[in-house]
Order: sequence, then structure tokens, then C-alpha cells
Amino acid sequence: MTAPATRVSVAVVGAGPVGVTAANLLGVYGIRTIVVDRECDVVDYPRAAGVDDESLRVFQAVGLQDEIMRQTIQNVPLRLFGAAGQCLADVRPSSREFGWYKRNIFMQPSAERTLRHGLERFSSVDLLLGHELTGLRQDGAGVRLDVTDAGGWRHEILADYVIAADGGRSTVRDLLGVRLEGETHSRRWVVIDCAEDPLDAPWTGLHGDPRRPYVSARLPDGHRRWEFMLFPGEDGDEMLAPDQVRALLRPFVPDAEAVRPIRARVYTHHSRLADRFVVGRVALAGDAAHLMPPWAGQGMNTGLRDVGNLCWKLAAIVRGEASPDLLATYEAERRPHAGAMTDLSTNLGRLLGQTRPVVARVRDAAFGVVGLVPPLKRWVVEMRFKPVPDYRAGFAVAVEDARVPTAGRMMPQPAVEVRPGCPVPLDDVLGTWFALVGFGCDPLAGLDGEALAAVDRFRPDVVKVVASRSGRAGEPCVRPSTLVVEDVDNQLRPWFHARGAGVVLVRPDRYVAACGRDGPDLPLAVLADRYRPKDAG
Repeated sequence: MTAPATRVSVAVVGAGPVGVTAANLLGVYGIRTIVVDRECDVVDYPRAAGVDDESLRVFQAVGLQDEIMRQTIQNVPLRLFGAAGQCLADVRPSSREFGWYKRNIFMQPSAERTLRHGLERFSSVDLLLGHELTGLRQDGAGVRLDVTDAGGWRHEILADYVIAADGGRSTVRDLLGVRLEGETHSRRWVVIDCAEDPLDAPWTGLHGDPRRPYVSARLPDGHRRWEFMLFPGEDGDEMLAPDQVRALLRPFVPDAEAVRPIRARVYTHHSRLADRFVVGRVALAGDAAHLMPPWAGQGMNTGLRDVGNLCWKLAAIVRGEASPDLLATYEAERRPHAGAMTDLSTNLGRLLGQTRPVVARVRDAAFGVVGLVPPLKRWVVEMRFKPVPDYRAGFAVAVEDARVPTAGRMMPQPAVEVRPGCPVPLDDVLGTWFALVGFGCDPLAGLDGEALAAVDRFRPDVVKVVASRSGRAGEPCVRPSTLVVEDVDNQLRPWFHARGAGVVLVRPDRYVAACGRDGPDLPLAVLADRYRPKDAG
């Protein structure tokens, strides 16, 4: 029983948060897309709970940030506790460099439903649920995927490219023969979600109690999550029994019998990285590409960075605007950062999941010293230990003598005013594709015909930013379509000044592709040559 073949530009395997976010991004870019998943509904057991500022910026790019934020607790502190229950560190990052708070708590199933509903906006995107991938073959012309539904009907999908977002047990990864490098940790954890939160503790607590390390986190809608380490000899299934769940909770709640567990599951932690992120026309993203312990709350967030990086590149390639070679920059940019984030999560787990009392006391003493040294304390409190993506090895042209690294780093997102008294986030005026942004100058001023042609390769929105309360008077822009906005919070001026830059070319994922003192100083020809389709001559 075989259904007619479906032809698409991109097939996404996996309808979890990473896969469905990818489909929303491709929908924004107008790319013919199909999403395939073996499950018919959102998985409702305990999963990711933290969403960071970079991920919220991706949700903003697909226009679903308001709906997701209505389900989210913003600016949640992270507290690290020692062996005796003392607070070792209170992590409260205050900056909103990218337009959002750095630590936010949400319910993944609710967010996934919002993301799936968002696909209904795009006639170019189809969601094929209840269909399991059974085969994949690729050649120079494209990728053939065989999928089968529960009734045995076989369906063939012909795609130009494939995104494998089908989780840690990825079928696509196995079919491609991609190896996961790293380790699986010996200790398992039981995760319990409860309704009617019995604690007044509006933070995420990582408790390094060597008797049994655990996590306690406030969730939206009056829920709370606990995660407890299991010791050798403790059976995972037995620990999920109602009496054992209440025994685990009893030391931490006023009345364990009154607590209402709604989900419980045992997890094994992994620290693994795929040896390749790109194989031919297939790109791995999310847990299919990397697995990390949950201590830093970065598993899902790292996957969202993946597709934020990947989808605009696939869009440019399938539209014939860029060479297929652009896909290689996905692995060059994302794999090192995913590895760094995996290392952070692993090391944090080793630090706080310590079960030897003597070592735990030494750890606690070291944190005490950190708290006495202001620069180290700020490094912890402001979450500066979190690895920063650096894409200089990919689609970016770095200036060697730059005062501050700019190309390959994410552009900040302060508020700007298009009209007086109406501030909006910067991304809302940059559009959904490339943007050419100048501070205090028209970024097109002084460009000759060849440079203007290079600019037009990227089809950018052109934006001139003027200083706060400086008025809009000045020379007319080269093109009437150039948008003039005001740096209402005076955040872009110091950012440009610190870098000795006046103009930047910003990629669709909001990373800086290039910067220069002015338009003619921007290495546009170099970037345009990298972006040029192979058949462009």
C-alpha cells in the first residue's frame, strides 16, 4: 500500500520543539516543507523547563514569542546549594543584551503545542504525524525518505534537503552511520513533576547534598519539578511507584501525602556529540546531534540555536541565492559550540552531583572563596561562564585588528523607535532576512555600483540608527526605502563605538557577518563571493 510521493524543498524528521521551530522558520522564509513524526501528539512526560534569551529570540523570529511568554515565568534565579544546605551562589543575570532575560522557565509540552499551531499560518508547511521513517537514500539530486503510518501505508518523500531533529535515538543518524562520541553517565535520575506547588521557593535550586543530590524548580501554573539522583542498587521502575515518589519528596515538603505528582520518569544522562553534523544533504540538529546533562538547562536551547543557524542557510540554497557550500558552515559554526555547552553541562553536573562528603566540603569552600572576589562573583552571578557562540570560522569576515570581536557574534537587541514614543525591539525593524545597519550614517553612502551590487546579493533591509533624542534631521539616504530609527535606550551607540564600527551586515539569525567603519569599509565583495550560487559564474 503506497501513497503518491510528495516533493518538498526541506523535510524535517521529528516534530519536537527543535523540529517544529525549524519548520516555523522555513515557513517564515517561504520554503516548501514537510515535518514527519512517528507520534501523533506532543509527548507529555517531564522534559525541558528552561528557555534562555537566545532561544526566545528564535521564537521572536517566527512571531510566536508573545504566546510562548504567556506560558513562561521570566527572570528566574538559579541558586546553587552546598552539602549543608547553604546557598553557594545566587545566579541572577541582570542584562537583557539580546532583548530577553537569560533565565526563564516554561512547560515544554505547552510550548510545543504553540509551535505546532503556528505552522497553520504557512501554506508551504505540512505536518505529517503518526508516520515513522523507515528508509533514507540520498544522491546529488536530493533525498528520498520512506515513511510508513500505523496502518501500513507507505509514503515516499522527495526532498532537496533534510533536517534530522528526531532526538537522541535518531533513526536518521543511525541510517547515515553517524557516531555519537562521548560518554553515558553511570547514575540515573528520577524526575517528578507535581501540581499545586507546596513550596514558596521561586527559583531553580541545584542542591549538592552528597546524601542525595537533587534539583528543585518552580514551574508555571503552580507546578514544581524535583530531580533526584539514584544510587547503585535502586531500581528505576520501583522508584516511580507512588509510595517511593512520596518517600523521595517527604524531607522537602510539609505534607508528602498532600503532594499531587502528575508525571514521573527515570532518565540517564549523556554527554555525547555527533562526529558529523552534516552528511551530504542531511543536517543533524538538537538531540540527534548532541546530548548533554540537564544541569545547565541547555539541551533544548542548544538545539534551537542549531535550527536558528541552519534554516536561513537552507532557505538561501533552495531559493538559488547561495551555493550549496553554505551548508558546510552549519557544522563549522554549531558543532564547536554544542561541544562547549556539553562540556559545561557535564562539568556542572560533576561539581554539584558529588556524593563524596569530603570532596563536597572542598567544593563548598571553593565557592566561598569565589564569593569573596568581586570579579569572580560577577562571573558567576551574571552567568558569564556560559559559552558564547563564535562563528568566525563560518559565514563571517572578521577584522583582525578589531577592538572587540564582532563578526561571528550575536548582535544585541535593544529597543529602537521608528516613531517617537513607540519603542520596538530591534529585530522587529530588521526584517526576517539580512539587514545592513549603520549607526549615525547611511550604510549605503559612498558605495560604488559594484559594492551596491554586492549588497543586493543579500536583499537586506537597510537601517540607519540615529542617537537618542538627536532628532531625525540630516542628509537624505541613498535609497528612500532605508529605515531611520532612534537608539532610544542609548545602547547601540556604545556597542558600535567599542568596536570602532559604523556599519554591520547582520545575518537572518542575528549574528554579525561583517563590520566596518563605514559602508565602503565593509568586506561586502568577499561575503557576496562566498554567498554566490555555483552556477552564477
